[in-house]
Amino acid sequence: MTKTTPPSRAVRRCHRPVNLFHAAVYFSPEFGEELGGLGVTDPYAAYFAGRAAAMGAVGPGVVAGTFYNFNHALIARHLPAVWDTASPADVLAARLRAADRFVRRVLGDAAGSAGMAEAAELALHAAEACARHARPLYAAHADLPVPDAPHLAYWHAAMLLREHRGDVHMTALLSAGLDPLESLVSHTATGEGAHRTGCCSPGAGSGPTGTPRWSACASAGWWTGRARSPGRGAALREEVEEHTDRLDAAPYARLGAARVERLTELAEGFLAAVAAAGAFPSRVTGRR
Repeated sequence: MTKTTPPSRAVRRCHRPVNLFHAAVYFSPEFGEELGGLGVTDPYAAYFAGRAAAMGAVGPGVVAGTFYNFNHALIARHLPAVWDTASPADVLAARLRAADRFVRRVLGDAAGSAGMAEAAELALHAAEACARHARPLYAAHADLPVPDAPHLAYWHAAMLLREHRGDVHMTALLSAGLDPLESLVSHTATGEGAHRTGCCSPGAGSGPTGTPRWSACASAGWWTGRARSPGRGAALREEVEEHTDRLDAAPYARLGAARVERLTELAEGFLAAVAAAGAFPSRVTGRR
């Protein structure tokens, strides 16, 4: 590691607000409205279609494999049937319209600011170092055109960085021997992941066995529920994140430490506005 290459903690700190800025669109009313306008009204169907559309009219097996922690039976209720209602191209266009409306609503004038243009430039520059091999969700999205508007270009770049890290994160989870529910439990053990109610929902990779398996993980010391005693799951998660950092280092090495710090600063400012607008539902955060 050179003196200009950011350390893992800086990479992770940068990725977090960039990732969450992109992800917030899927929880937004604008996303539901735009997909609903196509006839896709079920929230799960909208989410699966919205994230998978770049891969084409795929079925439940592809989505279960690339999303990692969603229950195959639930996905199969909606895919491939959703493509009879809306084509992948229509879904991608609706998703971009939702992103446009959402970002303009939550950021106001900042959506067209010089800071937004700078963030888009930095994030796109980082994404140029992403690799397609063994990264199916990233590779599919990398074939999409970059929008012209800076706030959409930044959202698009955030998507590329999110899916690139997400793809290699699955490699790290598999290497650690974690199944879908265990991956969720270990994340929640750090205090950063989804709330238990979200992890044990019908959509979780464990399906209806989520709650008893969560309790089993807690009994095994994975998660204690106490802030100062996170349990074995948090330590295991840190190993997974370090592995992911190594596999996802190239985009941030391309930027260099100073520009990673600048992108982090800008991204955290945008995310603060998104969070203040109540973009993340309580089923994910556990907060009401």
